[in-house]
Amino acid sequence: MNANSSGEALAAASASSSSSAAAAPSGNSPLVLRIVLAAGFAHLINDLIQAVLPSIYPMLKANYGLSFTQVGLITLTFQITASLIQPWIGMYTDKHPKPYLVSCGAVFTLIGVLLLAMAGGFYSCLLAAALIGIGSSTFHPEASRVARLASGGRFGFAQSTFQVGGNAGSAFGPLLAAAIVVPFGQGHVAWFGLLSVLAIVILLRMSNWYSHHLATSIKKARAAARHQLAPAAVRRALIVLALLVFSKYFYMSSFTSYFTFYLIDRFQLPVADSQYLLFLFLGAVAVGTFFGGPIGDKLGRKTVIWFSILGAAPFALLLPYANLFWTGVLSVCVGLILSSAFSAIVVYAQELIPGKVGLISGVFFGLMFGFGGIGAALLGHLADLYGIRFVYGICSFLPLVGLLTALLPNLKEARV
Repeated sequence: MNANSSGEALAAASASSSSSAAAAPSGNSPLVLRIVLAAGFAHLINDLIQAVLPSIYPMLKANYGLSFTQVGLITLTFQITASLIQPWIGMYTDKHPKPYLVSCGAVFTLIGVLLLAMAGGFYSCLLAAALIGIGSSTFHPEASRVARLASGGRFGFAQSTFQVGGNAGSAFGPLLAAAIVVPFGQGHVAWFGLLSVLAIVILLRMSNWYSHHLATSIKKARAAARHQLAPAAVRRALIVLALLVFSKYFYMSSFTSYFTFYLIDRFQLPVADSQYLLFLFLGAVAVGTFFGGPIGDKLGRKTVIWFSILGAAPFALLLPYANLFWTGVLSVCVGLILSSAFSAIVVYAQELIPGKVGLISGVFFGLMFGFGGIGAALLGHLADLYGIRFVYGICSFLPLVGLLTALLPNLKEARV
């Protein structure tokens, strides 16, 4: 009787242990929703301020007689400063965590906003764009790291929540620019400095939480890879992911930098009306981003990447030939579908190389800004040479690069 009881107790203990392991396979701490939401809201402010810059391009172009090439160079300056520094910050803070660095970066954004409000020409606009880019390059890898640390193992959800904040900010930026800056003048950009101050306060509180959870962060950084891919296979997968980011953000840059010009040129829309259609596109991007991460948690990252990039292709191919109504509808479809990929791509890459959250976040956010900046400069030059409609005809083929997703390994089934 005692032996049987002991056996039953051991079996129960074993079952309980298995149950616990199933419930928390990675030993993750609980989800800290307030921190994930704080990171997302700070991202909203950061990207809202970023979106103000391209939103006032028509005003800057008219005020200072800029060419499309110069407009593209302003974007390139922002994108380069926002991209090249990110991987180095992520790599450094993977080894030497600096919880309050992200708050310091937000100060650069504040200075850039104030300078943009007072800019008197092309070169001062370049400097303002560079400062805003530096603030962004500090923000993204570190805030993404904190969101992942607070995720409780729901990495796709945390990354999507973080990313959707940025997309929402990108959507509201043109709307607020149309309401505040376009009617009243460039000097009113300074009002966005108040949002920068709010972001600094939020980031200080978030940094304080992170500083108290550094031990947990370091422990998770030492986790071993769960897949069994050879190093060469990991490198190939990362190259494919980089090419997918290229196709996505080269195409996206045609919207964020030139969609208003396209609408004005083709349909003779007023500037304010073109901004509202850009807002609809960016709003769809925010919605798609939110759902991409949680779906990836349930169905797998590769499934989401397949659907997102390649699924946007039919709508992209039709868009250059549509009338005004269908241009709006198709642009929303493209934004909704295409945007769901990025969270899945980042989490997929983090699972390929565990322990390098800052580096991976920095690299992929850097690629996002870098490809977007190069795309803006190149597409602006093409628009000067051949017209803005030609640009949209060429870009419509970019989502077909999504076929490369077939080369990505399934991490759940991967073997050497």
